[in-house]
Amino acid sequence: MFLGLATRGGALPRGLVNPLLTVMAQDRHMVQNSHFAEAPSLFESDEIQIIPALPKGRVPSYMADHRKRLRARFMAAGGDALPDYELLELVLFRAIPRQDVKPLAHALLKAFGDFNRVVSAPAERLKEIRGVGDAVICELKVVEATAQRLSRSRVMQRHVVSSWDALLDYCHTTMAHRDTEQFRVLFLDRKNVLIADEAQATGTVDHVPVYPREVVKRALEHNASALILVHNHPSGDPTPSQEDITMTNRISDAAQALGIVLHDHLIVGKSTELSFRSEGLL
Repeated sequence: MFLGLATRGGALPRGLVNPLLTVMAQDRHMVQNSHFAEAPSLFESDEIQIIPALPKGRVPSYMADHRKRLRARFMAAGGDALPDYELLELVLFRAIPRQDVKPLAHALLKAFGDFNRVVSAPAERLKEIRGVGDAVICELKVVEATAQRLSRSRVMQRHVVSSWDALLDYCHTTMAHRDTEQFRVLFLDRKNVLIADEAQATGTVDHVPVYPREVVKRALEHNASALILVHNHPSGDPTPSQEDITMTNRISDAAQALGIVLHDHLIVGKSTELSFRSEGLL
């Protein structure tokens, strides 16, 4: 590099060339070994992809306008006015601020079916979708947790009979879109006020292990006077199996022996539910 350097008076003196070359070699070595030589990406393998042609922090105008219009439509008309893929885009905007998220929204819906199933999908399955990383999964799980907490707040410490519709909504929000069976117990006091809600077990796509002794034990620990059992059928069909009926009768017998009433057993399907009490199974 220095062979072509010159001063106003001509070429550099020969005696300065070798020392300068030595200094440059040392500088080059320091740069190559410095922590500042090549800073790692802040996001590494995460979803965010900065567009090289744009200044840092900028997004294409068409993308910014799309996000602005979509947010405006949501604020003006609410979520019911948006199809699933656009509502999903709104969620993905925070996780992926500088990239078109519409293709990812469509990919998620294609994989899981609808908005609810995307939000409630297990993290392991979400990671199988190209473009999904920790940031996207976190945003989806925040939405899921928020929905469940809002639904739960409408039924906890409330009389079950007067809030029955809210209770059904809560059960559907919590369980209808799971891809494995889950068994929950709702514990009631003497006035039929819901005092506790617990997931007792999680199983496979068509089976969940339930132990009557554990159910009754937890009822005693909560000082509960009555129970409502709830579990989901991932197939979407809430029709009870013979195993469901047998298990329910065993819990009913164990509870009755201790003066605890089993009010109902709800099986939650994708869009409807079945009540053992209404069907004459209790």
